[in-house]
Amino acid sequence: MHKLVIIFAGFIMLSSAVFAEPIVTESTSTSNVTTQGKTETTVKSPPPSAISPAINGSNSDLCTVGASAAVQTQILGISGGTTVRDLNCERLKLSKTLYDMGMKVAAVSVMCQDTRVFSAMEMAGTPCPYFGKIGPEAQKGWDSTPELKPENVETEQRRNDTLKGAATGFGLAGLLMLLL
Repeated sequence: MHKLVIIFAGFIMLSSAVFAEPIVTESTSTSNVTTQGKTETTVKSPPPSAISPAINGSNSDLCTVGASAAVQTQILGISGGTTVRDLNCERLKLSKTLYDMGMKVAAVSVMCQDTRVFSAMEMAGTPCPYFGKIGPEAQKGWDSTPELKPENVETEQRRNDTLKGAATGFGLAGLLMLLL
């Protein structure tokens, strides 16, 4: 009988599996995907360079000084250069050349075009040459025509043109600042 119970139990298990209702799972999913995008490409590269010109000032026989500058913006670049005469250097070279050629009075006359030298010569009691005259005769000539003394001659003739060059440079820099 024991066998019969096992068979009967197996039959019940099989019949309940056959007649059992299946489990049904339903799932509904709705999805809307909207994609918007903006693409921007930026190429970053350096602007062209404004390079100031090289002005050679290494020659010791020249009485000039080189000056150059450059300014670069994103829109515009400007570069330039100039040389500035050193009139005192020219005077010293001319005087030395005249002295080396044996023309001592002419060499002193060139140096006397500088107000400082002219004053120093007067204070030393050896006035600068005056139209070929030296010593007391030269002093009488200078006293009779004080308008010819270096301090009374227009300073524009003696001054270096440094300020002119600097003013031009500052003017160009100001123009570039207006463009920014």
